[in-house]
Amino acid sequence: MSVQPILAALRSFHCEHTSSKSRIFALVHHQEGPASLQAVLTCRQPELAQQAVGILHQAMGSSADAWKPESLEKLCAQLPDAPASSLRSAARHALAGVWPMAPGSFLKWEQVDGVVDGSEDNGGTGVRTRAVHTPSEARLADLAGPVIRVEVLREFHVHDQRAVLKAARSAGWEPLPNEDPEDDDPQDLVGAVLWLGQTDHAVQGADTVTDTAQGFRLRTEEGHEVADWSEEAVVADFGAGWRHAEAVRRAESANLSAQEQRLDFAALFPMEPPHCDDPECENEECQWQLTPRTADALYTELCVLADQAYDDSEELGDRPVVPDEDDGQWGVFAYLPKLTFAADLQWRRGFARAADDLAGDLKRGQSPEPTCTAEELALHVAMRDARDSVAEGDVTGDHRRLPRHRDDYDFGRCSTLFFQDTDVRMLYNARFDGIEERRGETNQHMGIGDLRSAEWFEPFLNVQARDPHRGYRR
Repeated sequence: MSVQPILAALRSFHCEHTSSKSRIFALVHHQEGPASLQAVLTCRQPELAQQAVGILHQAMGSSADAWKPESLEKLCAQLPDAPASSLRSAARHALAGVWPMAPGSFLKWEQVDGVVDGSEDNGGTGVRTRAVHTPSEARLADLAGPVIRVEVLREFHVHDQRAVLKAARSAGWEPLPNEDPEDDDPQDLVGAVLWLGQTDHAVQGADTVTDTAQGFRLRTEEGHEVADWSEEAVVADFGAGWRHAEAVRRAESANLSAQEQRLDFAALFPMEPPHCDDPECENEECQWQLTPRTADALYTELCVLADQAYDDSEELGDRPVVPDEDDGQWGVFAYLPKLTFAADLQWRRGFARAADDLAGDLKRGQSPEPTCTAEELALHVAMRDARDSVAEGDVTGDHRRLPRHRDDYDFGRCSTLFFQDTDVRMLYNARFDGIEERRGETNQHMGIGDLRSAEWFEPFLNVQARDPHRGYRR
């Protein structure tokens, strides 16, 4: 009787390239032993092998109904019959999310428990395993090397329960018996997501909401102990969520009335009722106006932006912002154009003051008028945040009590009227790298001017400059 192959969970596909050939392997996990690489096919053209891996990854992320085999067949037509047949077979396994492992093609856990190949010391040819290096019942004090604890927090929004359960079963998961699952989880959906979420790959039928980790070294002198010997439950503290922290900071900035009387934007920006409903009417009462609600939303976001920039300036100092590493840490400066990443503390404080200056315009009942490049970008950021806050309903009760008007939150019109141009936003586009240089051909052709970060606080020539001795709010 032939032995049935084991169905292992398929995790990924990888290429190995040499001067004479390229080979594709499948990375698979299974309960009976360690992860394994399984051969898929060999071909002579490395570019075709890379295309094959890409197609197989697409198949892994697709359902059988959504899968379109045209690209697969197009590639198979370029391969000899044998590797083409292997590629089609691999694509079928990728769609199913499992890989059949023939007997003898994998190791079982009992084969790697202890020392392999009979070696009994480090001088032999055998391979020592975890059972030798790290006794299974050792306490922290018994271990010679450092012990690092890694705490991982992952949250998944399951938008298709059937797809998640199907994917988990295909990967070798079995639900708890009927009497074991919780009342609110009869299908053991938690177990299915836990099974699928143990790798870095996407969970079919679910989206990742949170994916973060932290690590630290356990120290006996500080009372630490490995989890299995811990007298107390191991508790991981990831701190407050950054969105919550941002909401608190926004609320604190919005509630400046605790120190001073809240601005009366209804009085600062009195509304004229429209003369009629005709959008083309040229009567003065029908012209667009900056309404109390729009002014209040912009003022709040400019205050938040200034406070955030002052806070981050103090903590960041003269250190440069490092892309990717600092995303989410510096709420303002990691999201400015990359040419500002090397700015110093004084420059960053200047950007904070630019937001304050624009908020001051609104505080005086005037439309915010950027007088330099820094103020232009600060106003762009504040308008974006104000639009998001309004869309998400993140406004205070005082704001809701302001009178309504048909021009409320018309940030498109604000953009048209408040800015002389939007050249500064081109700095976010990699296509325009170097455009900040006044002497550059594109810059001169478009008449952009000097957008280097050192020039961001130079006043525009066609507006009244701010008082150079006005100082900083903090």
